[in-house]
Amino acid sequence: MILPDFKAFPRAGRILGVDWGLRRIGVAVSDPTHEFVFVRDVISVPRGATSHARMVADVARAENAVGIVVGLPVRGDGTDSDTTQMVRKFVADLETKIDLPICLIEENLTSAVAQENMGRVRVRDLKEKLDSESARVILENAIAMINRA
Repeated sequence: MILPDFKAFPRAGRILGVDWGLRRIGVAVSDPTHEFVFVRDVISVPRGATSHARMVADVARAENAVGIVVGLPVRGDGTDSDTTQMVRKFVADLETKIDLPICLIEENLTSAVAQENMGRVRVRDLKEKLDSESARVILENAIAMINRA
């Protein structure tokens, strides 16, 4: 079920953070107490694949997640972009693939924060790891909001 906010989101248990992308999906997971967040390998999406949601649902099951947080890319003025609409469609599809609470969180500048957190890295490493590092930032922001709700 897609939740409008974090008020009814699980307070304990592993949470999956997702940074959706057409070619790569960044993934991070919390520990059950929400104290620590760990990046996972990026989900590489083959060209023409239509199973983004199934791939994420499979990871959520493998990680024994109790909830999923998905970053929602919005423009600087808060309006939707084409990518925002694709993420909303992905989340609607994900809801049909797994019975967990799903919450969207606006993700402004998470890639920039993630890249700054990574420090100096080779371009190849940056491409391979930036999406999951962004998912970590998204999840850490969500956990802060959960703790305040």
